[in-house]
Amino acid sequence: MLRGLATISFYATDVKAARAWYEKFLGIEAYYAVPSVDEPAYVEFRFGDFQCELGIIDAKYATHQVASAAAGSIVYWHVDDLEATVARLLELGATLHEEITDRGENTGFRTAAFVDPFGNLLGVMNNPHYLDILGQLTGSQN
Repeated sequence: MLRGLATISFYATDVKAARAWYEKFLGIEAYYAVPSVDEPAYVEFRFGDFQCELGIIDAKYATHQVASAAAGSIVYWHVDDLEATVARLLELGATLHEEITDRGENTGFRTAAFVDPFGNLLGVMNNPHYLDILGQLTGSQN
């Protein structure tokens, strides 16, 4: 049974450039790199309420063809300020894939999607369900 998102893997032909871009976007440094920090084939970030992992893998190790156009599934990450996150992604050079979209009248579910500079699809959203679950787990009001 699926228990929760543990790691999402993105691919990039230039892992160092992808690491730098995500460090700028996330505001944290990658905590892990192999085979070395200077010449990584894989880097990993941990962030968010549940310390989810985002790994960036050298595209030469992909088991599928990595295209220059946007490809793959869209994983949506909850953000507290959707508009500010959208603006930040655009400022950092991400390409808008899907503008902010309401997902049901007055439900609070709103999404947007981007293509990062390395061809990966990145989704962001306001997700009231995420906040409800987090509140139940932490006993806090969101």
